[in-house]
Amino acid sequence: MIGQWRYSFLADKLSAAMHIAERVYSLAQEQDDPRLMIGAYNALAATLYNRGDFESARQHAMRGLQIWRSGTVQSPVEEVSTPGVICLVYSALTDWHLGEMAFCKATIAEAISRANELNDMYALATALFWAAILAYCERNPAKVERYASDLSELSTRQNFEFWLAGASILRGWACTVSGPTAEGVSRIEDGIDDWRATGGILGVPLFLALKAEALHLAHRTSEALEAITEAEAWVERSEDRWWCAELHRLRAVFLTALGADGSQIEASLCEAIKTAKEQKSISLAKRAEATSAEYRRQKASASGGRVSRLPLW
Repeated sequence: MIGQWRYSFLADKLSAAMHIAERVYSLAQEQDDPRLMIGAYNALAATLYNRGDFESARQHAMRGLQIWRSGTVQSPVEEVSTPGVICLVYSALTDWHLGEMAFCKATIAEAISRANELNDMYALATALFWAAILAYCERNPAKVERYASDLSELSTRQNFEFWLAGASILRGWACTVSGPTAEGVSRIEDGIDDWRATGGILGVPLFLALKAEALHLAHRTSEALEAITEAEAWVERSEDRWWCAELHRLRAVFLTALGADGSQIEASLCEAIKTAKEQKSISLAKRAEATSAEYRRQKASASGGRVSRLPLW
């Protein structure tokens, strides 16, 4: 069942993965086995997080961690990666959304440390990938490059093609922000192609958002807007909704740069704030609200009420 969940989680709609995760949880309860329960909580936390239900994801991640840290599990059930480490990862991710930055940084560091201690290379790859994503959320290209470089080196040694593609995308974004934009865009595009070649559809909306940012920085904003439209189509295909608020906000930024009608821009900003608040993401709500406030400020002071450009971050 865990194998079915993992495939569905990565390559199918998340509603299908959620159905399997709930069955895994039910079976684990019937067996009354704490080792199985950690895996069940891991599956629930991961699926709920990517569907944009951050509070529920955090609850399940913390329940899995509570069992893992209790000392009652002596020999974990064999899995692709240690479920307790993955629960740490999703705990860190939800901490970011809920505005708990100090806890977020400490928890993702613990996930990397524990994966190293356990010599669990796949769990380490997972933790490094999400550490790089969190660094991206902080808009810190140097940290993104550092984590993604470590992930690339590990994935090359271990033949983790899936994670190697993810590392390429993230390093491409870091390159675009701090270096040659054209090279960065190319690396992101190649990485997305490699990711999709593995059969994975989870994560594609986020990666297209990174591509859109890179295109905008390369003064190819019309193409950036097309990337956002493509990302939204992938959201519907996969139900991977955790970055939806940011897709709406970025659409507003790109529409502004292209001189679009103000009603379109305002609608996108309102949708960004609404989505973030519905998902209870404090961090994304603050970001969308800050962009909206800047738009209103510039509109009030601009000649003719037209805003020419909004900050990307």
